[in-house]
Amino acid sequence: MKIFAISDLHLSVNNPKPMDIFGPTWEGYVDKIFADWCEKVGSDDIVLMAGDFSWAMKLEDSVADFNMLKSLPGKKVIIRGNHDYWWNSISAVRSILPEDFFAIQNDAIKFDDVIICGTRLWILPDKTKPMTAENEKIYKRELIRLEMTLQAAKKLQTSNEKIVCMLHYPPYTFREEDNEVTRLLEKYGVCYVVYGHIHSYCKQNLIYEKNGIKYFLTSCDIVGNKLVEIL
Repeated sequence: MKIFAISDLHLSVNNPKPMDIFGPTWEGYVDKIFADWCEKVGSDDIVLMAGDFSWAMKLEDSVADFNMLKSLPGKKVIIRGNHDYWWNSISAVRSILPEDFFAIQNDAIKFDDVIICGTRLWILPDKTKPMTAENEKIYKRELIRLEMTLQAAKKLQTSNEKIVCMLHYPPYTFREEDNEVTRLLEKYGVCYVVYGHIHSYCKQNLIYEKNGIKYFLTSCDIVGNKLVEIL
């Protein structure tokens, strides 16, 4: 079993929103992702999608986007991104998922010797610019959700299963400094972190290892519209 990741697909079957207005990297990007997916992924493999899956505004409109991917091989695990406005309650989301799709929210799921957990996260505090009161409120709430999903992962850990945490927002600023998020990830023994949200203008490393954790930035436009192998 292999684990791959890609994020920020921004699909829009029922809500057409061409992504190529953001640059040539987005031209035909879905076809490129699908071709690479079919070449790499086997039926027993897992593909992690760390948020911003669909531009749909309503849950029912996201179904067509899921249907685009249901014939692709492997098990697909998703978390919510900041643009996933269609994402309602977790029970509602799970009710429309095709076979072999799994959604995580404040919990975790185990596949053989790997445990997947995750949450959206939010903008991080940055000493170079003050955080608004509203952003601070959301950030603190997301820290609670992060610990909830990490606790759920630890409960599933019976031996030496590796914990993979999916985040939509980056777990650190471009300076890659320690912070409350990275300390929580280390506290709960996470091995790998997958995240997205930022795009071609970013200053972060695509793969970064620190304090025993390997971090992967997987926004599709940054990784050439190809799945990133995590383990």
